Amino acid sequence: MQCTLRIEAMPQDDAPRGGGLASGTLLGARDPAPVGVHGRSGASPFLLLSDHAGRAVPSCLGDLGVPASDWDRHIAWDIGMAGMGRLLAERLDTILIEQVYSRLVIDCNRAPGHPTSVVRVSDGTDVPANLELDAADIARREDEIFRPYHARIADELAARHGQSTVVVALHSFTPEMGGMPRPWHAGVLHNRAPRFGLIVRSLLEQEGGLLVGDNEPYALTDGSDYTIPVHAERNGLAYVELEIRQDLVADARGQREWADRLARVLPQAWARHTV
Repeated sequence: MQCTLRIEAMPQDDAPRGGGLASGTLLGARDPAPVGVHGRSGASPFLLLSDHAGRAVPSCLGDLGVPASDWDRHIAWDIGMAGMGRLLAERLDTILIEQVYSRLVIDCNRAPGHPTSVVRVSDGTDVPANLELDAADIARREDEIFRPYHARIADELAARHGQSTVVVALHSFTPEMGGMPRPWHAGVLHNRAPRFGLIVRSLLEQEGGLLVGDNEPYALTDGSDYTIPVHAERNGLAYVELEIRQDLVADARGQREWADRLARVLPQAWARHTV
């Protein structure tokens, strides 16, 4: 699918990027850059990552054929993570790297070629613009959105070489899926190196009134995820992947509450981890 027709585009979440629209490219001069960076690198051990923070769409793809009402759903982005992540970066005095484009364009937490990297259907909603993509179409999304995001993460880790680092991946999940309730307030996901995540889980449970899932509502695996296996586990770094139930972070108040909570818990967990 070539970017030759302009359909009415979704409103963009970030400032336009510079430069002109070169022939054969996906992102145009008025499209936002694929990577958002908030906060700053410093002495903090925490590197915050948000794979699904944004819901921008390249202007030449219009709205992907997806109804306007569906752009407020979880299929387009991780609800609440942009606001909560930025607040958390402020409270921890650290850096947040986030993906600006919608997971409906390309999922930056899936390996290239994964069946759900570029979805044709998401939770019952068709994505017409994704139905007849050829290899070149997919390669453009990978090259202009997926790879710059992960290159920025890799660059940050390289700059922190020799500095204590723990990778914190931020996600949100729906209160129910397929008619089945998801009772957890939050989930802590881990794979080969669970120690830091399990400390975080224990501390969250001690906050009181929280049901915290252990690899719930998802399990972190090499097949289901990309960011943590590649950037944390391959580099031997401590990490946690956090899932917050989206109704708890859907508004500014909830985002502040969870940013405050995680700003308490994460430093405590790191202190215990390093003993």
